Amino acid sequence: MTDTVTDRFLRYVVIDTQSDPTSSAQPSTEKQKNLGRVLVDELLAIGLADAHLDEHGYVYATIPSNVDKPVPVICFCSHMDTAPDFTGTNVKPQVLKNYDGGDIRLPGDPQQVILVGEHPTLRDQVGNDIITSDGTTLLGADDKAGLAEIVAAAQYLVDNPDIRHGTIKLLFTTDEEIGRGVDKVDLKKLGAQFAYTVDGETAGHIEDETFSADSVEIVIQGVAIHPGFAKGKMENAIKIAGAIIDRLPKDIAPETTEGREGFIHPTGVSGSMEKAALGFIIRDFDEAGLAVKEKMLEQIVKDVMTAYPGSSHTFTVRHQYRNMKAILDRHPQIVENAIQAIRRAGMTPVRGSIRGGTDGSRLSFMGLPCANIFAGGHAFHSPLEWVSRQDMERAVKTLVELAKIWAERA
Repeated sequence: MTDTVTDRFLRYVVIDTQSDPTSSAQPSTEKQKNLGRVLVDELLAIGLADAHLDEHGYVYATIPSNVDKPVPVICFCSHMDTAPDFTGTNVKPQVLKNYDGGDIRLPGDPQQVILVGEHPTLRDQVGNDIITSDGTTLLGADDKAGLAEIVAAAQYLVDNPDIRHGTIKLLFTTDEEIGRGVDKVDLKKLGAQFAYTVDGETAGHIEDETFSADSVEIVIQGVAIHPGFAKGKMENAIKIAGAIIDRLPKDIAPETTEGREGFIHPTGVSGSMEKAALGFIIRDFDEAGLAVKEKMLEQIVKDVMTAYPGSSHTFTVRHQYRNMKAILDRHPQIVENAIQAIRRAGMTPVRGSIRGGTDGSRLSFMGLPCANIFAGGHAFHSPLEWVSRQDMERAVKTLVELAKIWAERA
């Protein structure tokens, strides 16, 4: 069994681990445990004697401390599932060695082309080895690159006992892509004080801020009647739902916002003449902005409903996660140590925000402050996903340096 970070990554991506938002089980798909079992076997082979898979599909393991002074226990975390947005079945990874620039046409579907104009970070990859899918599936770099990097770093630390470090916990989660990644994590068993998700994109990036996030479900109860006798009586729930969608502000949508701008985003609509349901996600970096958008959406619904006096509706807001910066600002050493590790690994650190969330958002508010480090992947959740071997190796080096820095500064 080969054990470079790339070899591990290529083993992991061919295992189908898509999560399923329609399932109420934990994990949402049993197939996620197939990768969990592979990871446990590899961690045991490295020498992490406590590596195990629990009933929820989580993998836990410990790299024991090799110093005789107290060092804060840190955790490296990645998720095993891939997104339900595009198929992850029968992944055929392709390795383009010594990339010489230009667009990359994917062999399984020639219509799928990774265009340099749309993926400008490719310009930094000339001479590197680029890994893609064949264009018919996701690649799974989100977040199997993170998994491979953590396991490779664990092996390096075990194989090089002269590198001094404190206790390091490993946590591999399920169902991150459907917002349930840490629902069943046992933080007491994990026993970490600080954590890092290895789930970011561009090499050198460290992120200490995410969106705050809520979901909204709107259910419309219309007035159903035989269409032949409907004049003045029918109130079609499908049309009411359509009117709500039509009133959404065009400039507060994912396709028209960037940077620190939030959005209102319809994610699903279903129904019949009698009853219809709409699903939304609301995102903003600031909780006050989140509340404003929810109030805006609710007012749109109320305005539309005034034209349908016989119909009724419900408007349900559900908390999803909050901006982890509120927690991380209380523990500046988490980001400071990561910035130093990135520098030692030969990169210029870039501190930023995520237009999304990670397991770290939830973990931070559960009592385990957690920042997000790059894994090197790009174009997540699409068949154009790619990662370079060299960026994964930089991530491994960053994790090793991070382990050293926590021990040095303790």
